[in-house]
Amino acid sequence: MALNLLKLCVGATSIEDLQSWLDSRMAQKRAQGLAEEHIHTTRMVPKRTDELLAGGSLYWVIKGNIQVRERLIDIRPFTDKEGIRRCDLVMDGKLVATQWQPRRAFQGWRYLKPDDAPADLAAGGGIAELPPRLRNELAELGLL
Repeated sequence: MALNLLKLCVGATSIEDLQSWLDSRMAQKRAQGLAEEHIHTTRMVPKRTDELLAGGSLYWVIKGNIQVRERLIDIRPFTDKEGIRRCDLVMDGKLVATQWQPRRAFQGWRYLKPDDAPADLAAGGGIAELPPRLRNELAELGLL
């Protein structure tokens, strides 16, 4: 069974906001002739790489709730210019809305077992189709 990662999506206010940022980054990379990969750089290198790359995803916490995930396709450790070990988490760039699951703030990333991961939302209906502002208000009221 694949293992997942959990990470705060700092700065994003909704799935649509994250998608807009992702589209912008891909357009910049395309204009620069770079590979269009969604890469998130983190300081810590996961030790359970094989489990993560066996179908795992990075689940994003937006505004205190797990709301969306992206499939992990590669993990690339490296050492930066200052000699600090870092890691590029490479994702497929396809956001998949999930059922909302509250999470408190934390630093870095956490492993997320498959049994603890929220289910994907069905496309074409339900919560995923609500306007972002309404989804946020319902979540703040504890109704999602």
